[in-house]
Amino acid sequence: MAEKVRNFDWASTPLGPITGWSPALKIVVDLMMASKFPKCLFWGPDLIAIFNDAYYPLLGETKIHSLGEPYRVTWAEVWDDMKPIIDKAMGGEAVFIEDHHIPVARYGAPEDAYFTFCYSPVRDENGRINGIMDTVVETTGKVHTARELKAERERLLQLFEQAPSFMTVLRGPEHVFEYINPQYAKLINGRDVVGKTLAEGLPEVVEQGFVGLLDSVYSTGEPYTAYAAKVDLLQDDGAIEERFLDFVYQPIRDASGEVTGVFVEGSDVTERHFAERAVLDREERLRELNETLEVQVAERTAQLDRVWRKARDVQVVVGLDGILHAISPAWETILGRDPADATGRHFSEFIWHEDLGRTQDNLDRALTRGDLNGFENRYTHADGTPRWLSWRTTTEGDRIYAYGRDITAEKDQTIALAAAEDALRQAHKMEAVGQLTGGVAHDFNNMLAVIMGSLDLLTRRVGVEDPRAKRYLDAAMDGAKRAAALTQRLLAFSRQQPLRPEAINVNRLVSGMSDLLRHSIGAGIRLETVLAGGLWSVNADPNQLENVILNLGVNARDAMPKGGRLTIETQNAHLDYRYVAAQPGLPEGQYVLIAVTDTGTGMTPEVIAKAFDPFFTTKETGKGTGLGLSQVYGFVKQSGGHVKIYSEPGEGTTVKIYLPRVVAAAKAENEGADYGLPTGEAQEIVLVVDDEAAVRQFSIDALTELGYRVLEADGYAGAIRMIEQHPDIALLFTDIVMPDGNGRKLADDAQGLRPDLKVLYTSGYTRNAVVHNGVVDPGVELIGKPFTVDALAAKVREILDKAD
Repeated sequence: MAEKVRNFDWASTPLGPITGWSPALKIVVDLMMASKFPKCLFWGPDLIAIFNDAYYPLLGETKIHSLGEPYRVTWAEVWDDMKPIIDKAMGGEAVFIEDHHIPVARYGAPEDAYFTFCYSPVRDENGRINGIMDTVVETTGKVHTARELKAERERLLQLFEQAPSFMTVLRGPEHVFEYINPQYAKLINGRDVVGKTLAEGLPEVVEQGFVGLLDSVYSTGEPYTAYAAKVDLLQDDGAIEERFLDFVYQPIRDASGEVTGVFVEGSDVTERHFAERAVLDREERLRELNETLEVQVAERTAQLDRVWRKARDVQVVVGLDGILHAISPAWETILGRDPADATGRHFSEFIWHEDLGRTQDNLDRALTRGDLNGFENRYTHADGTPRWLSWRTTTEGDRIYAYGRDITAEKDQTIALAAAEDALRQAHKMEAVGQLTGGVAHDFNNMLAVIMGSLDLLTRRVGVEDPRAKRYLDAAMDGAKRAAALTQRLLAFSRQQPLRPEAINVNRLVSGMSDLLRHSIGAGIRLETVLAGGLWSVNADPNQLENVILNLGVNARDAMPKGGRLTIETQNAHLDYRYVAAQPGLPEGQYVLIAVTDTGTGMTPEVIAKAFDPFFTTKETGKGTGLGLSQVYGFVKQSGGHVKIYSEPGEGTTVKIYLPRVVAAAKAENEGADYGLPTGEAQEIVLVVDDEAAVRQFSIDALTELGYRVLEADGYAGAIRMIEQHPDIALLFTDIVMPDGNGRKLADDAQGLRPDLKVLYTSGYTRNAVVHNGVVDPGVELIGKPFTVDALAAKVREILDKAD
């Protein structure tokens, strides 16, 4: 298309020769031609069309020559419908249309197609809106799929309605009827029970013990099965009718595994019961009357035939060669297949492919070692889905007699539960490691506070007179800062770094990082951003979020040593109950997705399973700390979000971050200014409280160097005495974690004595004293360890100068 645009006779259009095009038009066309998304630019008063290669296939056979045509000519059949949308876009308002129906002629015939597109206003170099950019994605397949899924749901509901067995769903501990199928309505003589408790709808069954059975299933979660259970049911005329039922009470669980109701399914076997009893009576009479053998055989055959036809379990007779010789009607109930069509065919035609070898092995075992009991495998339903069956077999002569029970529901429930347990174990592991790393980071921060503070003060005293000493001090400070950055990553992983969240426009944040990312990943890697329109805001710490994206960008760079493409994509997302059921602690709801994708070497499943573990790395020794992805994990979890890795060896990697949506506009970023190193005066008294002597001494030296008068205490009791003895103390500078009472309690009690006393906290490990759910409490001032003299000077001056 780029070549067609260059060679097109634009002089015959209102746009004029391409050499006379405005700079804005040329830039927009160049950007559009480079895009992989279908795009069409409509420019000028006549909305002349210019489009890229990705847009070309969407035009259909009748419109492939529309380059340079006005919109109203190319799309004359939809012009009246689209005119209001075009007017909005030309008025400066971007318009997003989802799943819009547009008939097109492609592949030799007209067809109904659906498209999701955005009309965005495009301005010229003078700021005037002079065109519209149409970014479009075809959604025909999605629309058709949605329709097919709806039809499938309706079909399944119809099958449920047409089930030969009776079914009902009872909700809650009171066993309220939520749904009954026609067979159940027939069983209870058409009584209106939906919305009523079992005791209200069928009061006659209470004294018969069925409510007690339901209570047991609801409380224990254990299913209950009954065969030919006697039930007395009330009739319209007030009479009681005796019925016999085969049924199962199956507990219904929610995503967390809690029992929320009971599913009841069964069959009315009254006729069979009376028939069996009649057969027994008849056999007794036959024995008494010494009837002929032929009569006995006939009666027994009739009985077995009824069992064959009425049984809920499927019964099959298989030859030693695997050919099905006889199949009971339950085959159709369970698998949706006509038994007559399966008779005479090999059993392997109906086995789920992955279970074929195992099934053949067990059939061989049944032939050589005896009967099978409880063998489970999957058969293919007529709709293409698997059905689990549990088999018992008996071999007699050249025939195998097998009885299969449908256990699909039980199997499915077990497999959800297993996935949730795996996720919970992983969460517990990460929590335990997080507690350990948080404690280590605390001790490191205290040590680094002494080291960095001493180096800072020593640097100020040495000055520039001794260049060699200054160089040594700078090298030591650089190493200490790198160690401090390492402890911050440990705190990030353990979800114990204090965050200062605010409403963020993620698109703006990602766009603002473009230059930094390009510089970090190098010239050999192409950076692409795909930012969704109408993106929701999130509530997160913007600095930490930038660090996370930068971390992922650097990881991607290392995975593409020969170059490649790094893509950062944003979009709105919804995590439904099915997804979050396997993610302990993650609530269902709306999220903003940030996806970072590379075209690098990818990861194996084994590497993905350990990727978030601290200090785990696949890089060479000295090439990485193994804390990059750990920091990502900690920040996302601390922010209430979710992170997931998708990767295959040789196919690249995508890291998806989900942050909860917040309904608020992102705050504008305020640029600060550097006013030099703020100092104090001797009449301004600061009380320093820290149980670590070395850390306390550095704080004293630093504040003294800055011009403040400094008092000290090593804990809660000494600090309270100082405050009582010195009413002119202006600032309490206290550590949070101390043996004889934390800093928050000290500050509260001190301000009880001196309401005007100002407080600055410090800590390398907050322990939830002033930080809750990872967020600094409102009104609290905090400086994290280790800190520099410059940072301390600015923070102290800011607090003392703040109006009460």
